[in-house]
Amino acid sequence: MAPALEDDEIDNNDYYSLLNVRREATQEELKGSYRRLCMLYHPDKHRDPELKRQAEQLFNLVHQAYEVLSDPQLRAIYDIYGKRGLDVEGWEVVERKRTPVEIREEFERLQREREERRLQQRTNPKGMISVGVDATDLFDRYEEDYKDLPGGGFPHVEINKMHISQSIEAPLTTTDTAVLSGSLSTHNGNGGGNINLALRRVTSAKGWGEVEFGAGDSHGPLLGMKIFRNLTARCFVTAQCGLQFSSRGVRPGCTTVLARHLDKNTMGYLQWRWGTQSSMNTSIVRDTKTSHFTFAMQLGIPHSFMMMSYQYKFQDDEQTKVKGSIKSGFFGTVVEYGAERKISRHSVLGATVSVGVPQGVSLKIKLNRASQTYFFPIHLTDQLLPSAVFYATVGPLIFYLAIQRLIIRPYVRAQQEQDLEKHRESSASDIARKKQEAESAVLLMQESVRRIIETEESRMGLIILNAWFGKFVTDNSRRHERAKVIDVSVPLQCLVKDSKLILTEATKTGLPGFYDPCVGEEKSLKVLYQFRGVMHQVLSPDGEALRIPKQSHRIDADT
Repeated sequence: MAPALEDDEIDNNDYYSLLNVRREATQEELKGSYRRLCMLYHPDKHRDPELKRQAEQLFNLVHQAYEVLSDPQLRAIYDIYGKRGLDVEGWEVVERKRTPVEIREEFERLQREREERRLQQRTNPKGMISVGVDATDLFDRYEEDYKDLPGGGFPHVEINKMHISQSIEAPLTTTDTAVLSGSLSTHNGNGGGNINLALRRVTSAKGWGEVEFGAGDSHGPLLGMKIFRNLTARCFVTAQCGLQFSSRGVRPGCTTVLARHLDKNTMGYLQWRWGTQSSMNTSIVRDTKTSHFTFAMQLGIPHSFMMMSYQYKFQDDEQTKVKGSIKSGFFGTVVEYGAERKISRHSVLGATVSVGVPQGVSLKIKLNRASQTYFFPIHLTDQLLPSAVFYATVGPLIFYLAIQRLIIRPYVRAQQEQDLEKHRESSASDIARKKQEAESAVLLMQESVRRIIETEESRMGLIILNAWFGKFVTDNSRRHERAKVIDVSVPLQCLVKDSKLILTEATKTGLPGFYDPCVGEEKSLKVLYQFRGVMHQVLSPDGEALRIPKQSHRIDADT
């Protein structure tokens, strides 16, 4: 249930960052860091009224962080759910003596109750729109048959079939769900539709059952039942039976699938189908992080075939996949190849070229947008024409690259900038407060930093000459962008102890004297320091641990 608190993910490390301790810090480490900050920010050390007021605010903040992290129960809640987890409705009934494990269970129980209250408001809509296009006139036509007709010089492309389907789920109870679905289809001027209602019940952790009722103008009433059951931890079975009523009588049908995990990434399936089209099918599916392989073989009436497909998954941000398959049977042979790619946060675009005998050449374009699917099968030729294969392969690629460069990338970039601007506006007051706290902390550190520098100079130790935190522009192609950094030399020098500076794996924005100068953008910490009279420099990404000094940070004399 933790995702309900994702908004606080940025704040989860604030207390650890403020105290500059590891998330696995012991009570002794917490106490040592707390005492050091208390000595730095204690209000009694300052006579100036303004500095005293600022010291009180920072002292209270440090005290609050230590109170949470030093309490095992509060620390367990904070580690899992962040700051908002400490204020979740219902925590007042939790006993203070419970263990962290019991606290996690209690929190998840409270979250489940909130989800159940919202049960009636949730649906799971799924839809598909398929538009079939006949474009055979582009590649296979007799010019003399068209030259005398009006507009005969232009190829004729038409939509010859369409299919629209939609389904929604309505949770009735925590175990019962109603699914309402319907579809409309048309092909060459003839069409029909149907509507189905399914009632699903989860009987146990091992299985569920479903009863389906349907009606349509092409097949008549339908009555069906489906059962799913886990036989073992590695094996499950599904069985589906139905009765189709029509003017020709009652047509029964039954399908059973037995599946088993062969290993961590491989599944084996056996399927039996009995009815108007009886068959037996066996397949092996292997799915890994980088690939997906399927081998299937079917013996049946009227179709028997063998099929093999392979898909390679690139490990990039766009989740690019390339795939190919070959299928051969009584109907002929079909070879398919294609690719798909994520074009936005919720959209995936794919294209597949199908080349077969006697099917000809087709191009299939699919767009998945959230839970909606848009499918466009385009039939190009009834024969194997090289020109059709070439244009079906190269055309979508050129079209995608053009759309990607001219429309998608500018749109995504503008959307990101818009979201970032909204985030900056919503957090402007908080950033201003953090900036004021950081400036106050720097003023309070001045005396301590002076003493630390004197001590380090006497032993030729670690002295921070300059330190900046924020967004640095190092790429020549981005020189038009403005660097957004703040000077953090004083806060870092204040953290030096025994000629060492150790920063933990947490965002630096929570450190005393720091704040976020560029909300929503990648940040780094750049430090120029002197150790044993030698200059050193390091650039460290935000969120990574940093230990100073190091031999690898040394600046050569020639440089």
